[in-house]
Amino acid sequence: MKVKLVKNILEANDRIAEENKKIFDENGIFVINVMSAPGAGKTTLLEKTIHAIKDKIAIGVIEGDIATTRDAERIEATGAPVVQINTDGACHLDGNMIRGVMDDLPLSQLDILIIENVGNLVCPAEFKVGENAKVMLLSVTEGDDKPLKYPLMFSEASVLLISKIDLLPHTDFNIAKVKKESLSLNPRLDIIELSAKTGHGMEEWYGWLQERVIMPALQD
Repeated sequence: MKVKLVKNILEANDRIAEENKKIFDENGIFVINVMSAPGAGKTTLLEKTIHAIKDKIAIGVIEGDIATTRDAERIEATGAPVVQINTDGACHLDGNMIRGVMDDLPLSQLDILIIENVGNLVCPAEFKVGENAKVMLLSVTEGDDKPLKYPLMFSEASVLLISKIDLLPHTDFNIAKVKKESLSLNPRLDIIELSAKTGHGMEEWYGWLQERVIMPALQD
């Protein structure tokens, strides 16, 4: 009975997510669902990204947290339009939550919408929100055992950002192991090593984003 209930919830969410995607597509927006454990550096990455490319690409943000508006306040300081969703205990964002705040964003003016999901390595990967791509952050401080412990997250992602690479000398994190295990789960996964603090790898990340905006425009 429990399995059937979960299946029904996921199917209902998928329908709403598809409706969301149609709206995003109509507005020509590339939507990214950013996922990670707490503390991997999602918000810092977004701050740096917005500052670096906001003159070239219009970025909007939806912030998801269990409580507080701290991350949304940080994004607001960059000048990007942002909406906060507080889940009040729920461990992920879902399609209906995203649908509920879409009217609060200037969709027709955006090129990219970045959805910063709740910090969690489990259920955010199960719930579509209308995104074009899932982006996962894994910081070197979390340990290199995560791909096989949380396979769905790595299987669902289009890009794996190995973050806080500047701290690598202070850990026993094995990058080669993480890449091998991640690619065994998802051979099409793009992997970028970066540090928002030092700037290492950030240009590659900006390039990945800009390609997603430029290529559809060229095709049109």
